[in-house]
Amino acid sequence: MISRMRQARVAPNATLLREAELRAEKVVSLLRIFVSLGLMLVFVLAVGTPPEEIAAILHRQWLSAVLALLSYLGLGVFTLWLTLSGRFRRWMVWPVVTFDCMFMLLNTWVGLENVAMPGALTFLLPPTWLVPVVLAFAVLRFNPYLQAYCVALIVGGLSCLIFMSDYELTDDVILRAQHLLAGPPNIVRVVMILLAGVVLVVAASALRSLLHRSLIETERRLSLTRYLPSRLVERMQAEGLEELRHGRRQVMAVLFVDIRGFTSWAEGKDPAEVGEFVTEYRIRIQRAARQTQGMVDKFIGDGAMLVFDGEAAADRALHCALCLSEDMEEWSALRQSEGRHAVKVGIGLHWGEVFSGVVGDQDRLEFTALGDTVNTAARLEQMTKECGMEIVVSAALLEACRPRGGEPAREGWTELPPVTLRGRSQPIALFGRARPGDVG
Repeated sequence: MISRMRQARVAPNATLLREAELRAEKVVSLLRIFVSLGLMLVFVLAVGTPPEEIAAILHRQWLSAVLALLSYLGLGVFTLWLTLSGRFRRWMVWPVVTFDCMFMLLNTWVGLENVAMPGALTFLLPPTWLVPVVLAFAVLRFNPYLQAYCVALIVGGLSCLIFMSDYELTDDVILRAQHLLAGPPNIVRVVMILLAGVVLVVAASALRSLLHRSLIETERRLSLTRYLPSRLVERMQAEGLEELRHGRRQVMAVLFVDIRGFTSWAEGKDPAEVGEFVTEYRIRIQRAARQTQGMVDKFIGDGAMLVFDGEAAADRALHCALCLSEDMEEWSALRQSEGRHAVKVGIGLHWGEVFSGVVGDQDRLEFTALGDTVNTAARLEQMTKECGMEIVVSAALLEACRPRGGEPAREGWTELPPVTLRGRSQPIALFGRARPGDVG
């Protein structure tokens, strides 16, 4: 159960992170298009007439660069289409990041081969200056594993290029290298640094936006927790507030618990003593609800209403009633040993269809469950006074606890005379259980 609760706490943050990752991939796609078009524009503006002795080599280099930028532009357009059409999946980010890294590495290798330069001069080639851009793209993904993978690919690939090429440093190579240090290639390098800066600004903005949204969600969740049961807040994060506002009909177990003789006991008592008693009482109810995955619908003076839905709801409600009985017995014994008033409660349970949903505005939201099942459970709690029982439960709830193919969960329960409750035409079958200290 603890594991499920931890997963529920993590789920909203995970959803927020997944949304941020999808938005980030859309931004990366747009930036990839922007980088491609920007570099092509700079390439056209910066490249002049090359020296005649290396013109053939540079023309081949320029053709490779243009084809590479067009392929990179195509990747940006394709990934943007995937994100906008909803076809992008989280696993796709790994091959896309691999393509980003390989794009830079392959262009660097092609550049070395075209110019016939040794690997020691790898960092003279403009494509290596795409490294900051590629790393900045990875930052936008909010994934440290992806970032580490990207760094490993780039460092490993560049290391291979440095030591792989076996060209000698001849006079021709020196002439080509000098051209790579001239004005146009340096302009391309500066532009690449500028583009990397733009991407990092976008990444910082995205991280700030994610942090801001996370803080707002946390504040909103804390605000809702003040009014709504924690399990309902988790449901609302998954389904949305509007969905819960619409309400729905569902089968639930409803439990009412009330302290016997509280009003007469509280008369004339010090308010601090009464407040301390009620606080301790409610803490014990909330603890029982958490242990059995129930929701405290509301506290009504010295009483409380709990609801149970989902898997094995009837079993959990019955277990909650027994836990409350045992806990109240121990608390009562402790109080009596200290010379204080004993604690006795009445508990009623019923199983059936209810209308449940969230009502109210943002300033005051309240979960509510309505219907005949709720009214019946409240009347069964009142009947504990007449029957001399601590717990009165309907046969419907015990039937719902029936093991598959087995008998209803009636062991340890006393069958009570059927009762026709107000507003019903047919009697309802009931079972009771006395307070442990009253047995025998």
